[in-house]
Amino acid sequence: MQTYDIAILGGGIAGLSLAYFLGASRSVVVIEREENLGYHSTGRSAAEFVLRYNSPEVCTLAAISRDFFDHPPEGFTGVPLLVPRGGLMIANAEKLERFEAHFTVEQAKSDKLTRLSIDEAVAMAPILDPSYLAGAYHDPEFWDIEVESLLQGYVKGARRAGVDIRQKAGVMAARDDGRHWLIDTEGETISARLVVNATGGWADPTAGLFGVAPIGIVPHRRTAILVDLPDGVDTRTMPEINELDDEFYIKPDAGRLLVSPADETPCEPGDVQPEEIDVAWAAHHLETATTMEVRRIARTWAGMRSFAPDRLPVVGPASDNPRFFWLAGQGGYGILSSPALGALAASLLIGSEVPAGFTRAGLAPTVFSPGRF
Repeated sequence: MQTYDIAILGGGIAGLSLAYFLGASRSVVVIEREENLGYHSTGRSAAEFVLRYNSPEVCTLAAISRDFFDHPPEGFTGVPLLVPRGGLMIANAEKLERFEAHFTVEQAKSDKLTRLSIDEAVAMAPILDPSYLAGAYHDPEFWDIEVESLLQGYVKGARRAGVDIRQKAGVMAARDDGRHWLIDTEGETISARLVVNATGGWADPTAGLFGVAPIGIVPHRRTAILVDLPDGVDTRTMPEINELDDEFYIKPDAGRLLVSPADETPCEPGDVQPEEIDVAWAAHHLETATTMEVRRIARTWAGMRSFAPDRLPVVGPASDNPRFFWLAGQGGYGILSSPALGALAASLLIGSEVPAGFTRAGLAPTVFSPGRF
């Protein structure tokens, strides 16, 4: 039986970013139940990086993470992690008054937003239907995240530092001998002084295996479809399109068009699959807001977005067992916040200073503590 200082449960973006930032400071093992790393939420994300439109705390996490994305450590990746995309916020005639109020508020926060005429919006996104549009503005601060490069950068860096990564090693049971956790996986028993719960949608059930009280983290299903674009539309230059009330979003993806009804349906953790009604809503929104007709859907899928009751991440030791550490509840922003939250969790686990970005931004780690519940 091998013994480690820290066992990280979960091989998604949360667990692997933490493994990367822990590096060689402790002996670390990552335990992942699936054969592939990042299989669930990480591998099914729309992968956008934005500095606005989320809660103030999440926007601050994005700002703290920005420097890592723009200037990753040497050898981390051979490609840029952020690819400029830009975004259009749109509204129909029924929502125009609220759209104007929303734009006034957002423009006060940033001088980079540009109010567009209908013709200007259609010039940026030729698929839009002018008869649907009543309001539009452009935000240049939208980027596509190169998720696979980011994930592999974390994995390679962690492995170089000596982190063990065990795949197809689901946790079956656990017990506490007073000094170490004895973790029974599908293939072996592993001993660790500390356990980190980075299991995403399974965070509460995982806590139960360790005798730790759940927090109330609930996974939610989100659906997306991929459709072919009309001839002549350049996906490299077309911005992401977001509806004012988040009824849907549309963005280029691998030469096609990704459309989501922005659904958030509570679900059981698992290999979630799209429901027909949500696929139909995605197609409906696309046909309503654009001139496109959905004749064929190239692909459908669904992913999990897991939220704590206040919809903020949970980072820190459990109130009822300080050797059980939460790194969960990252919702739909786990990828964009992974540099900040991975570094924060590492600092709390090894007792080092909080990352400088948090101090500069005035964001206290206690905001994310499990103790708030």
